[in-house]
Amino acid sequence: MKRSDNIFAIIVFILISGLTQNVLLAQKQGIEPGFDKAEFLELLKISSRQGDSLYNPDLPAPQKFEKIYRSKSIGLDNRWDLWVSADSKAVISIRCTTVEQVSWLENFYAAMVPAKGELTLSNDFRFNYHLSDDSKAAVHAGWLIATAFLTRDIMPKMDSLAQAGYHDFYIMGHSQGGAIAYLLTSHFLNMQKQGQLSTDYTFKTYCSAAPKPGNLYFAYSFENITKGGWAFNVVNSADWVPEAPFSIQTTMDFNPSNPFANAEKTIKKAPFVKRQAMKFFYNSLDKPTKKANKKFQKQLGKTLGGFVNKYLPEYEVPTYYNSNNYTRAGHQIVLYADQDYYRLFPNDPAKIWTHHMFEAYMHLLEKY
Repeated sequence: MKRSDNIFAIIVFILISGLTQNVLLAQKQGIEPGFDKAEFLELLKISSRQGDSLYNPDLPAPQKFEKIYRSKSIGLDNRWDLWVSADSKAVISIRCTTVEQVSWLENFYAAMVPAKGELTLSNDFRFNYHLSDDSKAAVHAGWLIATAFLTRDIMPKMDSLAQAGYHDFYIMGHSQGGAIAYLLTSHFLNMQKQGQLSTDYTFKTYCSAAPKPGNLYFAYSFENITKGGWAFNVVNSADWVPEAPFSIQTTMDFNPSNPFANAEKTIKKAPFVKRQAMKFFYNSLDKPTKKANKKFQKQLGKTLGGFVNKYLPEYEVPTYYNSNNYTRAGHQIVLYADQDYYRLFPNDPAKIWTHHMFEAYMHLLEKY
């Protein structure tokens, strides 16, 4: 164990000892599945504390949890906080996008990579990850890099807390933090399946205002592994962030058994005149999406991968997955923006973050 981890373990012991009286007064109960409005609101308050200072001092503070750790800025300007409660629950709170250029680079580095594999981030850091059993599943490259660096810092802290009796963990992230929360959750749950992480841990995930983390087959895997009410994405219907990144669906993105798989062979069997008409019609639909997909991969993968190398010089650009079919994942809790909402939070092209801010989400959550 590193010296820093030993120090953290001592700090945890002192803090937990200080909470002993409250633990005796609190009824210890494990995390329960299902969406809980009060539970999410408390986690949203925690997420609002991710900044170095509050942009709005009127934002309410969490009531049940106390922050015991904040990581350094790691990866592509990523950071996480650790909060604990008197009834032996913990929160892994992942920071959202910052004002730093590298943080935005992480978002735009949106080429897809397979949801199972290895990333070489430096000569002494290779991240073996397994986010899905499905070979067709793929995820966002930039957020996977963030997941790698965060995982390396999070797991020793989880181990220290487990020794102090903490096994119930919420994973919470707003915006970029929510996208990373998808991948981190998948990584931990699949590690448990493979016997690489204790099954004593319970994870419940709240992604808030999260963009789309990967393709449809990753979404299927995520929803299967968290079924029963263990993961949610809470979105404001007026917020543009959950609509990103751009999605392009091509004939390559369907399951193998589909009517497009043998379309060209079928067309070749048709009579000449009919064949020419069918071929023209099919190509007019098929080629533009494949061309757009190729262009997106070049710009968001090859070009931006080169920029990532400026921040992570030893990063080895992986082989990208041939798709850009991003889709939302997990059970969606939609906070619907109605006329009353728009009177308080009107659309303004000059204020693109209006519907993404914590104030908007907290307002709609009250009415949910």
